[in-house]
Amino acid sequence: MYILGISAYYHDSAAALLKDGVIVAAIQEERLTRIKHDSSFPIQAINAILEIQKISIKDIEMVVYYEKPFWKFERILDTITNHVPKGFIRFTKTIPLWIKHRLWISSEIKKKLKFKGEILYSSHHDSHAAAGYFSSPFSDAAILTLDGVGELATTTISVGEGNKINLMAAQNFPHSLGLLYSAFTQYCGFKVNSGEYKLMGLAPYGKPIYKQKIYDYLIIQYEDGSYSLNMKYFSYLEGRRMINRSFENIFGQASRKDSSTPTQFYKDVAASIQEVLEEVVLKLVVQTKLITKKNTIVFSGGVALNCKLNQKIVEAKIFDQHHFYPSPGDAGGAVGAAYLGWHAYLKNDFTPYNTSEVYLGNLHNPIESLDKMKVPYSIINDIEQVVDSLANGKVIGWYNGKMEFGPRTLGNRSILADPRNAEMKDVLNERIKLREGFRPFAPAILQEEAHNYFELHSANYDTMMVTAVARQGTKQLMPAVVHEDGTARIQIVSKESNFEFYNLLKAFYLKTGCPALINTSFNVRGEPIVDSVEDALRAFIYTDIDMIVFNSKYVVSKESDLSQIKQLIPKLTYDAD
Repeated sequence: MYILGISAYYHDSAAALLKDGVIVAAIQEERLTRIKHDSSFPIQAINAILEIQKISIKDIEMVVYYEKPFWKFERILDTITNHVPKGFIRFTKTIPLWIKHRLWISSEIKKKLKFKGEILYSSHHDSHAAAGYFSSPFSDAAILTLDGVGELATTTISVGEGNKINLMAAQNFPHSLGLLYSAFTQYCGFKVNSGEYKLMGLAPYGKPIYKQKIYDYLIIQYEDGSYSLNMKYFSYLEGRRMINRSFENIFGQASRKDSSTPTQFYKDVAASIQEVLEEVVLKLVVQTKLITKKNTIVFSGGVALNCKLNQKIVEAKIFDQHHFYPSPGDAGGAVGAAYLGWHAYLKNDFTPYNTSEVYLGNLHNPIESLDKMKVPYSIINDIEQVVDSLANGKVIGWYNGKMEFGPRTLGNRSILADPRNAEMKDVLNERIKLREGFRPFAPAILQEEAHNYFELHSANYDTMMVTAVARQGTKQLMPAVVHEDGTARIQIVSKESNFEFYNLLKAFYLKTGCPALINTSFNVRGEPIVDSVEDALRAFIYTDIDMIVFNSKYVVSKESDLSQIKQLIPKLTYDAD
């Protein structure tokens, strides 16, 4: 039995497919349209996952949409009408979108897919909770979801027991930790719903000297873990901007312009809101423990992408075991929606199976594509040749197997480099990723060696969801991947999780004594992670990546004549953010 889950029309649209209750395919629409954070109906993603399974839409028994559009529309309409006349401009821009598409999801699904089966709707935070819980190794757990806003909820505490998820408590809009963090994202000059991870990366360069101001003016947290924002300082109720002049007056400076380099002031502001977020969420985690009386916990919702926050949670040891869903944003809602169709609606039992399954996208044939485009390549028979190139300072595009699902690359669509080279961080930021110099890079590290170099706790470190403190001597060995605060967002790699990537790491370790590689997503600033061979070649030929290794064997090098490829693959212009 096939169930299709869909998320669409806000940001990061995606489609996911369950086969007899097991996730077999999931793709974000942006990977195929090449429009970052694409919010459109995920028709290309749906077609791709049907092709992966070699089925048609007639084989789909049920489609589940990740939220309830009428509930969400009611909240938006109430917000706009309660803030007349300030909300009028937002009204003129928002309502046409809802009238055209967002209210008529069933019609869109039937028309675009020619689907004649059953269509269901889950709530936004139920989708988040289900994606986290049903992909976890637990069949009995507390669930905490945190994001900007769904239909109405912004924070939920639930309990997962067997195939059931029961809501225990909720915090509602407009009070939202996700929107609070996004407000500071905008204040520090980054794009909302895109640049929050930049704010997190900037925070270690500052000191939390404005933390008390945030508590004095912007947020109050109560004994039961709930909180409220002082809406006097925010503008997202009536307009598209998150903050107003009163917000800026608290800190005595205007919002940073994105083209400028962050000054120490904005670094200190970033450090301050990061610490506030950590403190408020830790109190929520304590409350979750009191309410649920569970020993294990699952996290989902966009705020769960804050891996520094996740480090603080696991170090606090409020719960015995932790699971952070690796695609906790809206894209992952498609997975959760499909799970709810199988478990909540059809009432099928839940038995945890493969908690590390993230390789759910397209599986392309590189040789077929290279031959078709007449791209010159060489064949290597020994991974040592790749290792030698890395050890000699080369930057390598690594393209292997199925595309990952989620916002972070996990060794199948990666750019790799030697972490022992302290200058490699600047090389990658300036010449490859074309992004801000303060941005850190993460290490992929052998599972059996990770504990020797990082302080690990009871969490899933295999999906780059939790930072870890570097042990003594780690920064000296691999300076390019230890951030300003002495942590790194590690990915532990085992033979079982990614055999080809593990073999490369192992060979690099045997040659150099370093069990890790810099692993960053295969894309440049402003574009999604690559999907196709053509996407990979575009990123390769228009940056300073030295070579691409396809399927651990086929190498395209800058030493070849690539003039013909440039004619076939023109450079695209992307949103710089």
